[in-house]
Amino acid sequence: QILATRDTVGMDKAEAAKQRVMDINPEITVTVHNIFYGPDTAEQFDFTNFDYIVDAIDTLAPKVFLLYYAVLNKQNIVSCMGSGGKLDPSMIQVADIAKSHNCRLAFYVRKRLHRLGIREGITVVFSPEKVADSAVSIEEQTENKIATVGTISYMPAMFGCYCASHVIREILARD
Repeated sequence: QILATRDTVGMDKAEAAKQRVMDINPEITVTVHNIFYGPDTAEQFDFTNFDYIVDAIDTLAPKVFLLYYAVLNKQNIVSCMGSGGKLDPSMIQVADIAKSHNCRLAFYVRKRLHRLGIREGITVVFSPEKVADSAVSIEEQTENKIATVGTISYMPAMFGCYCASHVIREILARD
């Protein structure tokens, strides 16, 4: 959400991120992939040249695919689970996905990874904080109900800080 300004209204998120990074350091090289990651687009991404993958995908299927890819290729990855409906940053934890709990996104990610034979070995950032009923909005659409969980602006950023901290500490521990 730090990317969102009046100047970025209507701009693709990836381009807004590039613009923000370039404003901070114009000498940096930023490569934008303005596409959704998934089985059909995975070949456009080469993660082999990186020390770490930080997963902040909020759509289930591409998230699971990326985690599965990282495990199969023995690549370091840290993955953000759901920050929706959470308010207390002091409850954020970094743990193996097998130890994540009280997080709906982590539950569904684990369930899909189990089908692929993966039960552990992925570091995640999650919060076990219970989500208040007032944070959930339910829309009735024909035969299905769609639940939307509101997210307070600072929680995704806090999850990102925990991911960054984990990656930096892991890389420094190698030296």
